[in-house]
Amino acid sequence: MVNLVHVAMQQLVHRLAKMAGLWARTVDVDDAGTVISIWVPKDKLLRAPAAEETETERRKKEEKPDADGGRLSVVLLHGFAGDGILTWVLQVGALARHYDVYVPDLLFFGGSTSPAGGGDLSPGFQAECVAAALRMLGVERCVAVGFSYGGFVAFKMAEAHPGLVVSVVATGSLVDMSRSTSEAMLRRLGAASFAEFLLPDDVAGLRSLFATGTYRKWWFPDRVLRDYIKLMIFNRKERAQLLERLVISDEDAAVVVPCFRQEILLLWGEDDSIFNMELARSLKE
Repeated sequence: MVNLVHVAMQQLVHRLAKMAGLWARTVDVDDAGTVISIWVPKDKLLRAPAAEETETERRKKEEKPDADGGRLSVVLLHGFAGDGILTWVLQVGALARHYDVYVPDLLFFGGSTSPAGGGDLSPGFQAECVAAALRMLGVERCVAVGFSYGGFVAFKMAEAHPGLVVSVVATGSLVDMSRSTSEAMLRRLGAASFAEFLLPDDVAGLRSLFATGTYRKWWFPDRVLRDYIKLMIFNRKERAQLLERLVISDEDAAVVVPCFRQEILLLWGEDDSIFNMELARSLKE
């Protein structure tokens, strides 16, 4: 039987992305077999760093202010409910008119894979893989925009690579997920674990996830939701490990990261249109 969500992804979502000037490609980010799937501006597909740089040379280059007047790069990082382009397809068209837009799939989502299952599956590892892919694509400076889990990854990218990430825009996210915050959130959601809530295996669970994570209460037939689960919610073991590594102790969460003392816009609004307006405003600033 045809998977209706797969058809929608191929015939609608991917077409809209291509109409915005984005094309999909994969990037090998290490020698261990880690691959990042990412949508990139079509005109940047052939661009890459001119030569191998040492770490010192690269950092000196990043510390210099932009002088070529080129377009700002914007990296859109998704949450747990879908892959990159499905999450951001309604935003890429408007943003691509003014910015170079990059939309990666985080590891174990979409087409991104890694043999690191059971190893370091922290938001920091996700951030390192995305940063490596961006550098291989020739991106030197960018704004990291994160939704939900993607926001945690965006903050880790900014912390580890301040020369790469000039600012962060986050919605529905935190700099860190402390143990006490996670317990309070689970009580509010009525779930025993984040894996139970974010990795549903039936229609009722997916409806609950969508109802919590979206402002407009979309309704879909049960068949569409079953097809969504089959297509989008896979790598359950690895994703459960990602969620386990997301939570840190209250003591670790209390540590102030110096780079986050800069002004960072956190968007908590529930209205999608407000988010789009504020996102565009923050990028202009």
